[in-house]
Amino acid sequence: MNANNVDGDEDLAVIGDRVADSNPPLPNDPMSVIAPLSASIPEDMDQVPPLSSVPTDSMVDIELKNIQLQYPLSRTLSKDSSSLLMHEDKVETPLGSMLVAVQGDRSKPAIITYHDIGLNHTACFQSFFNFVDNRMLLQNFCVYHVNAPGQEEGAATLPEGFEYPTMDQLADMLINVLDFYGLKRFIGFGVGSGANIMARFSLTHSDKVDALILVNCVSTQAGWIEWGYQKLNARHLKTKGMTQSAMDYLMWHHFGKATEERNHDLVHVYKQYFEKNVNAFNLGLFIDSYVKRTDLAIVRELDLMKKKTARMIKCPVMMVTGNNSPHVDDTVTMNGRLDPTNSNWMKLQDCGHVLEEQPAKVSEALRLFLQGQGYAVHRPNRMH
Repeated sequence: MNANNVDGDEDLAVIGDRVADSNPPLPNDPMSVIAPLSASIPEDMDQVPPLSSVPTDSMVDIELKNIQLQYPLSRTLSKDSSSLLMHEDKVETPLGSMLVAVQGDRSKPAIITYHDIGLNHTACFQSFFNFVDNRMLLQNFCVYHVNAPGQEEGAATLPEGFEYPTMDQLADMLINVLDFYGLKRFIGFGVGSGANIMARFSLTHSDKVDALILVNCVSTQAGWIEWGYQKLNARHLKTKGMTQSAMDYLMWHHFGKATEERNHDLVHVYKQYFEKNVNAFNLGLFIDSYVKRTDLAIVRELDLMKKKTARMIKCPVMMVTGNNSPHVDDTVTMNGRLDPTNSNWMKLQDCGHVLEEQPAKVSEALRLFLQGQGYAVHRPNRMH
């Protein structure tokens, strides 16, 4: 036992010596360590060079060299790259020619659009059909964009004395479009005056219309105030060109009140378009025709027996307007004259021009409406 204890003590002594050798001895005076550090600090801090004088050769814009400024593309209402995918045809009729732009596969069901006054198919529908949620719509339908005579982009001035078609005649001219493309039936999509034309066509050719999407549609004739403003604007457009009063009226017609407060950039785009891209004389003729429109003379008949002979829009109808639109009351009036069993009325908030200011909501409503008519239109998958 004693021998073992002696050997253990010797081992501990050897280990202690190794630990002592591996650790340097602590200084007797701690200040001997601090003194060299304090000697390296200058007594006068003013002698310390500023950071601006430090050489920056080693800092060669490493963080910014891959950053490039990109300015946003300016929005226009003219044709863009998507227009290159459209095929345009001049459809001749006894009352004048119409430009029709075809977008999509012609083997698919047809949607025919008709624009409002002051616009053409590009200005009225291009941004809406380019909206991401409408990609599936273009995969399931072929869209035929109809332009009223002399309203297409870059249109030549109509000859002096040209008798512009009435609203009823403009509606009947759609028959020529159907014959040109061999279409039997279609879904109508109209805005403002174009919606009125679509409604007139459905009354006289109900067997050719499967459904109607009508934005800011008016079913009555022009009132005295509208008649006065429109006649004055039409005269100015035909004699003086695009005047400030005509432009202000067009902005009010499309966007309603407080437009500039809601979307200053969009207002600027439309004003630039009206000033530079619209053939004022041709527009004056179109406005003259619109202001002389007759009442649709439709009635809401609930009696099943009388429905067969009553003047009614017999196809399903979806009416859309914005709460800031000047045509809200007109759409309410028309909705009261439609068959409640196959019509819907929708008012969107915070907008006047629904296709421009609320495209997502209109797209969703359009998808559900078409699904209700038996069309398989699925919601696109968005990347989050």
